[in-house]
Amino acid sequence: MDFWPEFMASSWGREFVAGGFGGVAGIISGYPLDTLRIRQQQSSKSGSAFTILRRMLAVEGPSSLYRGMAAPLASVTFQNAMVFQIYAILSRSFDSSVPLEEPPSYRGVALGGVGTGAVQSLLLSPVELIKIRLQLQQQQSNSGPISLAKTILRREGLKGIYKGLTITVLRDAPAHGLYFWTYEYVRERLHPGCRKSGEETLRTMLVAGGLAGVSSWVVCYPLDVVKTRLQQGGGHGAYEGIADCFRKSIAQEGYGVLWRGLGTAVARAFVVNGAIFAAYEVALRCLFTQLTSADLSKKPKQDALKIYKE
Repeated sequence: MDFWPEFMASSWGREFVAGGFGGVAGIISGYPLDTLRIRQQQSSKSGSAFTILRRMLAVEGPSSLYRGMAAPLASVTFQNAMVFQIYAILSRSFDSSVPLEEPPSYRGVALGGVGTGAVQSLLLSPVELIKIRLQLQQQQSNSGPISLAKTILRREGLKGIYKGLTITVLRDAPAHGLYFWTYEYVRERLHPGCRKSGEETLRTMLVAGGLAGVSSWVVCYPLDVVKTRLQQGGGHGAYEGIADCFRKSIAQEGYGVLWRGLGTAVARAFVVNGAIFAAYEVALRCLFTQLTSADLSKKPKQDALKIYKE
């Protein structure tokens, strides 16, 4: 039995592959800005994004902007597939009164996004912990994501690799709910009827995706700052938990610390979501050109939702 031809013959298989292309494009395009964001969140002494960028290029070289990228790249395809399949199920389950031929209600979209964000944190939390620690290395190291993961497991056990899971759930659950709700609402406003017809333009998807990404980041950003500080490692016992991290960070650096790096994160949200939507849509259209015109007419109306927020 040939698995690949049968897999690609299914709509789910094509969406899986296209989602992988979109996720990879988003990570590659937005990773330098993500590295700058992480360094800004780490300490008040790090300076502005431009200051950090100049220092990194001069001292550590251009490759430092992509340090730790292997970890999210390795997981992005499976993560995207898992996230959007769970979302498709939950968005219907939370409001079963809506007929299957109709798009999910906004209530179902929001609650489905919240549930999806909570579940996907189980995969995302260890990946981000490894990514953050690699991004914060001040010099070139031979330690890659696998080597670092083994070191953490050996020294801290499974609890160490899942450090920051609670704050990741608290960040991602509401953020995903707002993300999917904003995307659905904005694209319907820009192109009335598109939630049912699936005929919105690429420009509509880019704008809706960008605004969805920005809105979700603004809401969850203070939690993201705390998550970075809890997961950064070093100085064992520096923070005793989420509340302690909030309290110490504010006491030492003021309330502004909770929003440090937000501008970089917002810029990254637009860049990443633009790249994800464009790459996903182009890949999906290329895959669907292999079908007959009859198959093309059966393209799922919710394809435009199969996109991950950075």
